[in-house]
Amino acid sequence: MSQTKLPKVKDIMNLKGKRVVLRLDFNVPIKNGKIVETMRIDRAMPTVEYLIKKKARIIILSHIGKDASSSLKPIVRYLSKTINVGFVPDFRTEEAHAVVDGLAEGGVVVFENLRLDEREEENNPEFAKYLASFGDVYVNDAFAVSHRSHASVVGITKFLPSYIGFLIEDEIKHLSLALKPKHPFLFILGGAKFETKMPLMKKFLKIADHVFVGGILANDFFKDKGLETGKSVVDKHSINLTPLLKNGKIILPSDVVVRTGLDKKSVSKKVADVLPTDNIVDVGPDTIQNLVPLLKKMKLIVWNGPLGFYEEGFDKGTIALLKAIAGTRATSIIGGGNTAVIVDKIGLGEKLSFVSTGGGATLDYLADGKLPGIDAIIKCKKRRVSLE
Repeated sequence: MSQTKLPKVKDIMNLKGKRVVLRLDFNVPIKNGKIVETMRIDRAMPTVEYLIKKKARIIILSHIGKDASSSLKPIVRYLSKTINVGFVPDFRTEEAHAVVDGLAEGGVVVFENLRLDEREEENNPEFAKYLASFGDVYVNDAFAVSHRSHASVVGITKFLPSYIGFLIEDEIKHLSLALKPKHPFLFILGGAKFETKMPLMKKFLKIADHVFVGGILANDFFKDKGLETGKSVVDKHSINLTPLLKNGKIILPSDVVVRTGLDKKSVSKKVADVLPTDNIVDVGPDTIQNLVPLLKKMKLIVWNGPLGFYEEGFDKGTIALLKAIAGTRATSIIGGGNTAVIVDKIGLGEKLSFVSTGGGATLDYLADGKLPGIDAIIKCKKRRVSLE
């Protein structure tokens, strides 16, 4: 996707006093009412600050959690540390319109979780029209949900002149490097959901020089090779992996960390030594060490998905590989989601070329080079160069 075709927030003229409906992704992890990781919020702030500087009136839309039970209140508290921001607990009321009408130039208000209304995920046209009624222009800077055909992502573009923000512009700029890569090029794929990631693997087996497979995905390969996987998680799929292994580009872990025995003690062992009672939870240290010479030869490294069960504390393999990549001269693009959480946890972001805010959106963009939310912006028929 050419960036020159993308209508950007800087293309909008005369923003002063205009109502900007700004879709952001504030779907960040919250525990006991406190935000665990703020990367997505922080990366969205340049667009917010630009609109404030241009004296627009800003209405922020977002969702949080899987349903309407989660609240954006903790995010509003976080934002209030750096900007003046209001909050509307229910955007389906007259109060919401009154708050927006009363916004000063440069003012910001956040509407409560969009998933309060089930029409959001249905991409209901009447709901999209209702959301559009709050604004004069729409800006999408929620890359991480731009693979979703939701009302606030796709539907709203039919009713307002529509543009992308700085975050999406930055995501496309960097992720596009993987679509026409420099060589040698290493693609790293971890995590789970084999059926979801299969298109990505097939694509990069064609364009990458090497593909390293870790996480639950590696267990699938072990099983197909006839190796013991014990009690490890294995995705159920109907794909024959043997032809992929014959490709010659795939690299699998040589050792793994397993939980074994009644005490669930974790130990590292060779893949061939895994027992029926073992549960594979991470890649082993030898695997990472063996990858280091290869990493140093690469010009481009793209990675999506952790190598172990990091939520349960098995993140050593992922952290070791991140540190090894940070020590190379390669351009490094790290896919979002769980991998990004680990990058933020260890404070390694500045030593890597780019860390995506997306999870599924990153996967879909790498696979197809396009996303529904971005396509909707490009196809928007209501856009004008000036909003006079």
